[in-house]
Parts: sequence; C-alpha cells; structure tokens
Amino acid sequence: MSNAIREKLRRLYGEQVGEQTYAGMGDLLTPVQSGDVGSLAVDKHDVMLICYGDHVQDGDTPPLAVMQRFLKERVHPTINSVHFLPFYPWTSDDGFSVVDYYRVDDALGDWEHIRSMTGDFRLMFDAVFNHISSQSEWFQKYLAGEAPYDGYFIDVPPETDLSAVVRPRALPLLSPYETANGTRHVWTTFSPDQVDLNVENPAVLIELLKVLRFYVEQGMAFVRLDAIAFLWKAIGTTSIHLEQTHLIIQMMRDYLDVIAPDVIIITETNVPHEENISYFGDGTNEAQLVYQFPLPPLVLHTMAAGDTTHLTRWAGSLAPAADRTTFFNFTASHDGIGLRPVTGLLSDDEVQALVQRTEAHGGQVSYKNNSDGSQSPYEMNITYFDAITDPQVTAQTPDVAVKRFIVAQAIALSLAGVPGIYFSSLFGGRNWTAGVAQTGRARTINRRKYDYSTLTADLTGDTLRQQVFTAMMALLEQRRNTPACHPLAAQTVLDVGPSVFAVLRQTGDGEHGLLALHNVTGQPVTVTVPADVVNRYAWDAGERSLDGLTLLPYEVLWINGTAG
Repeated sequence: MSNAIREKLRRLYGEQVGEQTYAGMGDLLTPVQSGDVGSLAVDKHDVMLICYGDHVQDGDTPPLAVMQRFLKERVHPTINSVHFLPFYPWTSDDGFSVVDYYRVDDALGDWEHIRSMTGDFRLMFDAVFNHISSQSEWFQKYLAGEAPYDGYFIDVPPETDLSAVVRPRALPLLSPYETANGTRHVWTTFSPDQVDLNVENPAVLIELLKVLRFYVEQGMAFVRLDAIAFLWKAIGTTSIHLEQTHLIIQMMRDYLDVIAPDVIIITETNVPHEENISYFGDGTNEAQLVYQFPLPPLVLHTMAAGDTTHLTRWAGSLAPAADRTTFFNFTASHDGIGLRPVTGLLSDDEVQALVQRTEAHGGQVSYKNNSDGSQSPYEMNITYFDAITDPQVTAQTPDVAVKRFIVAQAIALSLAGVPGIYFSSLFGGRNWTAGVAQTGRARTINRRKYDYSTLTADLTGDTLRQQVFTAMMALLEQRRNTPACHPLAAQTVLDVGPSVFAVLRQTGDGEHGLLALHNVTGQPVTVTVPADVVNRYAWDAGERSLDGLTLLPYEVLWINGTAG
C-alpha cells in the first residue's frame, strides 16, 4: 500500500514533487490499528444514527455527555453506530465551516466525551476537507501573507471565465478578501465563510492526511468525506468529479489500509446516480460506502403518488452488492431532500409536484444557478415526516400519518446497504419554522435541538413521538435479527404492481431469505408473489398465505424464509 501511495502522489504532483512528498510522510505511515485489508467490516447489526453533538441538551451538562446518556438509555444496542455531524469549532453552516480540525467545540464537550462512546458505538466523523472556515488560523495566516499558508488557498483573477464550474448553490464562486498582498478573489464553493483548500499544493494534502490519522487515533470507525466531489479545481473544467479527486480518495483508501484497515470511507456526493456511484471506483480501491441520494426523493414521490413504479424501476436497476462496497441508505439527513439525484428518474413535472408539496406542507425550496444563467430547484427543506403527510392532515389523523412515515422508513431499511437514521426521524420530527425565523436559513427547519427531559417524557407518554419511536425501534430490532438484512445480502426487486414495493433479500449462502412488502396506499391491496419466490424458501407468514396475499392500508410485512 505504501508503494500505491507513492505512485498516486507522483501522478498527482509529478515525479519529483511526488517523490519528495512521499519521503516527507515518515511517521504518518506508522500503523495505528490492525485489521483485515480489503474486507468491509459491516453486518446486519449496523445501523447508523445521524445527529449533532447537541441534538439533546440538559442544562449545563456537556451536550455530548447528554447524548451519550440518551443513546445508552434509549437506542443501544438496537442502534450501534453514530454519525456525529461536525463537532469541531465552527463559524457557520452548523458546523461545516471548521475553524480547527483538531479540537472539539467547547460548547459540546471534549475528545474524552467522544472517545468514551467508542466502547458502545462505532463512530463516524466528518472530514470537511473541501473547505475551512475563513476564521481558521490557516486562512488568517493566508490573509497575512505568511508562508506556507499563502499557498493553502486558491485565488483567481475575477475576470477569469469560470462558467463551466458546476455550482451547488446560488452564490458567487469567488469571494474578495483584503490580504497583505492586496485584494484577492478566493475560491469559495459554498459560501464566503467556507474557503476552499488548495489540494493542488501537496503540503495541503499532507495536512489533511495528518488530520485523518488524528481522527483514527480518537476512535473513528467511519470517515465521511464531505462535499468531496469538488475537492480538485481546474479552470476550464466543471471542477467536479475530476480524475485528481478520485485519485486522492483512492490514496486515502491506501493510506487507511496502512494505518487502520477497518476504517470505512463514505463519500458524500449529492449528484445524479451514475456520478455518485463512480466513487466506488473499481469496487476495491475507493469508497466502501456511498450515499444512496436518489432514495429520499424517490420514496417521497412514491408516498405522494401512492405509486411505486419509479422506485421499483430504479431499485431494480441497481447493480448487485459487491463484497467490498455497499450503499448508505437514508431518507432524511441534516440537509434537505436533494433533487439533482433524481435527474432522469423523475420528470420535470414530477419534480415540480414535489416542490409544490414541500411548500404546501410548510417547507422551503433552495435553488442553484445553472451555466445558462437559469435556476433550478436543488434541495427541499422540510422534515421527512411533514414532507410525507400534510401537517394539517396529521393533526386530524395522526395514526395514519405515523403509518405512512413508517412505510417510507421500512422501504429504506429493506434495501441492500447500511441504513442511516436521522435523529429526529426516530420520533417523527416536525418542521421547526421558529428556528428558520431565528437563523434565516432554510435548513434549520430540520435541525431542531431537544430538551432531554421533555423528549424522554414524550417517548414514554401518549404522544405522536412515542408512536413513531416505538414503531421505528421495533422495525430496527426486526432488521438486526434478520440474517437476510446483511448489507451485502443479495437484492431482487419484484414488480407486484404499483401499489406495493416488494424486495427479496437473500444471504450469500442461500440459507435465509426475506420477502419485504410495503403497501404505499391507503387501500387494501392483494398481491401475487411470483411462484419461484414462493417456492424458494419455507416462509414464516403465520396464518397468512402467499397465494393472494392482502396487505392492509400502509402495511409493512416482512416475511422471513429458510431454505428447505
């Protein structure tokens, strides 16, 4: 693996500079952990909870300690992994504008709080390597013209034609800053406070590898490469998905194989499906997990239309699970529901219907600039619970709203891959419009923080939160006890009509199967299970027969099978 790192550095920076960069790595290549190079250390027990370090608060107690208490009391061991969104000091974007990669935000706790959780949970850290805060020491020294930081960022003459660059937000690409060397226009993909790092400078890449090693030393089991598709810039190109970006991710994989082979890379690339899965590389050399970004909008469309046609067609087209890669399946996250991933999967009219639905249900829609000067919807900002069911309808028929939400979650949990559950989805989080009014940011609608006493009381009382939480935990427990829910188990999507999403999962040895059926309509539906599926296993369907099986409105029915 060391030779692979050397070769990639030579390809990135040229033979001489690449060799010098490799020679300077020294102790960075000393192993931190042992492990099995080439394996994918996941199984059916792995469920990832996505949360902020201060999602639950209790007076003056450090929020990370409060979260640990909540997780131990309420979800462990049914949920065994936690993705803590950036917990470093930050200045904007709720953590994604990092001031110091090596510190825990004092408002949350300290590294001991993080390390103390590793005995019970596998932790995913964010590696926010595309950009850093404008208030970081690195950028402040750039402004002062200090070496080596004067080469850590990308300044471009403002008259440069950058029209080919793919933009994720409707903001200027270059931001002006006054420096010791005069006004400089610096590359800022996401905002003026999130200044892009110049990985074309090998010293910057080495800095990021040092950070990666430090995270491993703190107990990181998964690393999420945030916005990684934009990492390498080249004027005259789209500056997204460039060959150099893929090469750096592959080198990071080589690097982790040297220092901690069990650590798993997951790439966050909110783009159309074919572009997204390119981060698997050849299946052995890049990310082990990629986000299943088409899933949230496709499931939402399915529930809104009461029609599984698009979802069934798309899921049926997915390549079979490999032995070293799989998907990270989710319906909600700290961000909104991205629309770019359904390009070519939903029509413009169907996308517009989701936009109108979001606004009618109390949400907002964010737009991006296109190269022709137009704008198009990029992200819908709304909680997933309220996106599925109009809040006014929920108030009238809460039981039905809960069933609709659980169907959506069950669909995601039935698919091949590792499931990710956003914290508020555990109990049906609702639109936080007051938060949006406070911050002026649309994404705040789905980033409410909770009081520990109030939340725990709600989860044990007669509340909508309790109904969702109880159903979610039961579903997750069923999943972790189902052998065919292994992330790498084979998946066959069945077409049993537009009202039901049906998937067959099978373990590699063929000994165990799962037939997962999901009625996405408010009407009873009778389905005919294909004869070859019926005959493949001895199905434990209780008193129900697979011959003309009727599903109740919004029913989730998972049937286990064993080889005869």
